[in-house]
Amino acid sequence: MKEHGQSDLDPAHVWVSPVEENEDQRSAAHALLLALARSLGGEGEVGHEESGRPVVAGLAVSLSHARGLVAVAASRRGPLGVDLESRREFEVDGMARRWFDPVELTWLRQQPDQLEAFLQLWTAKEAVGKALGRGLRGSGLRRVMPVDGATTVPSEPQLAVLRLPLQADAVLAIAVPVTTSEVRLTEHHGAALRSTVTSRTSFPVVVRGN
Repeated sequence: MKEHGQSDLDPAHVWVSPVEENEDQRSAAHALLLALARSLGGEGEVGHEESGRPVVAGLAVSLSHARGLVAVAASRRGPLGVDLESRREFEVDGMARRWFDPVELTWLRQQPDQLEAFLQLWTAKEAVGKALGRGLRGSGLRRVMPVDGATTVPSEPQLAVLRLPLQADAVLAIAVPVTTSEVRLTEHHGAALRSTVTSRTSFPVVVRGN
């Protein structure tokens, strides 16, 4: 029986916020996650499992941080995972050949921006690992991610992974159950509130900035 106010159609929420250079990113991520959780009716503080996975009573949650940014995700239906990586120059080919499946390598080398493509695959793998509660342990980097517009994870057909468009100079992915009806992304970066809907995925992504 479903609890009051919950359904399989409940959206997943992602909040992204900048942090100051001298601010502790872990603390900032916990504060942002707590604010998101409370907006959805979550109770209590942010706790952690032995693995380090964050826990909030009544919600599935995840968090990530990168240079100058934190991202948190929550939904009333889980599991889910979120990962964020800042764009930065580094040697892509060697890491891709070491960790990526031939299908992923072929796709990456066909992309006009291979750094962007690499980060999309990497964040997807991280997000799926977090949703599974294992991170990248147990050959998580070798877990094949969907490409060419697909969203369902081949080895985990109960999960979909989405690349979310950010105004910030970073790449973000979220893994959610395939039954998720909608993902709502909110970027905190100014006073204006702006909403759009994009259909680049198999289900709606609502993008909000405030």
